[in-house]
Amino acid sequence: MLAVATMFGSGLCNQTGAAVGALAFPVLGPVGVVATRQYVAALALLAVGRPRPRSFTWRQWWPVLLLAAVFGTMNLSLYTAVDRIGLGLAVTLEFLGPLAVALAGSRRRLDAGCALLAAAGVVVLMRPRPSADYAGMALGLVAACCWAAYILLNRVVGRRVPGVQGSAAAATLSALAFLPVGLVVAVRHPPTAGAVLCAVAAGVLSSAVPYLADLLTLRRVPAQTFGLFMSVNPVLAAVVGWVILGQDLGAPEWTAITAVVAANALSIATTRG
Repeated sequence: MLAVATMFGSGLCNQTGAAVGALAFPVLGPVGVVATRQYVAALALLAVGRPRPRSFTWRQWWPVLLLAAVFGTMNLSLYTAVDRIGLGLAVTLEFLGPLAVALAGSRRRLDAGCALLAAAGVVVLMRPRPSADYAGMALGLVAACCWAAYILLNRVVGRRVPGVQGSAAAATLSALAFLPVGLVVAVRHPPTAGAVLCAVAAGVLSSAVPYLADLLTLRRVPAQTFGLFMSVNPVLAAVVGWVILGQDLGAPEWTAITAVVAANALSIATTRG
């Protein structure tokens, strides 16, 4: 029960953080919010991982560098998509990344059916209509590709770098890359105290809290159960987007979100450990 509550709380914190960060978009823009989130994530991971970069070999460095680039690109594309198409749809499209990783290489007919179900959901989301923002949807798909790469690179980094030193080093490099970006945003758009507070809250709720919660959860529950529970994230994003940001979704959008969530849940639930 405690593990379930922790997983639910982690997902809720993640999506709430994204929604709170979106409140700062009018002042800082998605770039400014992402920059602040990267700083907070780096501080949290540095405190936990305590990396020793001088001891890294090139074989360890190159996946860390790629992970840093993917980490920043993933958050920037996601938050820009949130700004254009809303939290629920952006997170649903981003969720195609881990779903693709889960289905890749599978030869089961059931998984092929799950892939088709998810694809049908995407078709519904991206159907032609006057209000469609295809640039925002494309950014959501970029975030999905980045999340898939993030998962694969984390596996490599985890095998080559002890503990969470690799993830901490990658987060730090990503934050350093965003330092000049943050300075430019601050000069062009002087931040207000409220906007900065929202951006920092986004970093804490969407980076620090979920990361630490997931570390604790993965020690208590099987990876399969953890992956299955992650399926609720698009639903949580849609609900949080509605409650905090007033982003209401129609029946087609809810149908599409349900299709993507069901595809992931069905695939993981029927996978033999």
